[in-house]
Amino acid sequence: MDFQRVGVADLILHNGKAPSWLIKRMVRLGSTIVKLIIDEYGHREFLLRLSNPVWFQALSCALAYDWDSSGTTTVLCGVLKNVLNQQDLGVKAVGGKGKLSQLSLNEIDGLSKIYDFSEEESKRLKYASRMTAKIDNVAVQAGYRLYHHTMFISDDGSWAVVQQGMNPDLKTARRFHWLSGSFKSFVVEPHSGIIGSVVHNSVLNTVAKDSEEFRKLAVDLVKDGTERLRRTLLSIRVEGQEALSKWMTGLTETPIIKAYKVDPKSVNWDSLKKAYENAPNNYEELLAIKGVGPSTVKALALISELVYGVQPSWKDPIKYSFAFGGKDGIPFPVKRREYDEAISFLEDAISKAKLGSRDKIEALKRLKNYASKIQLV
Repeated sequence: MDFQRVGVADLILHNGKAPSWLIKRMVRLGSTIVKLIIDEYGHREFLLRLSNPVWFQALSCALAYDWDSSGTTTVLCGVLKNVLNQQDLGVKAVGGKGKLSQLSLNEIDGLSKIYDFSEEESKRLKYASRMTAKIDNVAVQAGYRLYHHTMFISDDGSWAVVQQGMNPDLKTARRFHWLSGSFKSFVVEPHSGIIGSVVHNSVLNTVAKDSEEFRKLAVDLVKDGTERLRRTLLSIRVEGQEALSKWMTGLTETPIIKAYKVDPKSVNWDSLKKAYENAPNNYEELLAIKGVGPSTVKALALISELVYGVQPSWKDPIKYSFAFGGKDGIPFPVKRREYDEAISFLEDAISKAKLGSRDKIEALKRLKNYASKIQLV
């Protein structure tokens, strides 16, 4: 499958919820699609597709959900969790929207019993769940606070994460995709894809390759102790504050970087003190410390750039994708009869495949190959 096609999708905050008649059909059709993929290609391929924003968006549209709604993520993940957790397909899902996302670690414990994961494996999965959320809430700062986190876990311990944040000012969402085994470090270009509608001019991206020098310096700054950090932060002139250079000649005015808005009171100094005591060996270990949040990382970035001349990356890491569809009647209303016929066709295909007949499976493949040659105008 070609995952290189890209475009644009607006994930807009929409009110309301998907009607029950649509959810029931999404579950039925989603169930048959998931079964087909896992039967044909295996668990790893299914996780790979979930980790790709284009395919994820296309699946949502195939199930007739809004093409541009923030609910694309929450509803589809909810449907997939329903499909996977009610059947023995070798893949389960944990987490969800709001309070459900906070249950992820407890649900991993339950899943460890089902798949007989070792204590070490269970800890590894919990760590991945926490770190993926920490990275997208703290290490990448574009104004999107996570409110949805779903982790898909296979019986061999591999996983994919789909999580979403909302920008309250713009009322738009940004979705983050992860896949185990596809990155070497949680803090160096770890995402398999990011989708949203806005490219921001200034995004503090401390997991970019270009931020390597900052990551090293941030650890060194923490090891210097909190008091030195506090003094340094308080000595930096804030935006709007007048400088002595206004009245005196021969003085160079301290530069102000407007992307930084750091209130020393918002920095969790207790977490930095804990970090100093624990002496993290690298940036990932620093981020993993409880209490190290957005303001703390931004303060370290500010000191790094203004005092030591080490600038982290400010390039937005977003990638675009495209899709179309819609429960709201865009580009056309959901045709229930055709929807039910598609479900019946796929369910029958799976039934026949289990009996050894692969005619309809092969027909689906031929249809896919034919459709891929059609040029959309």
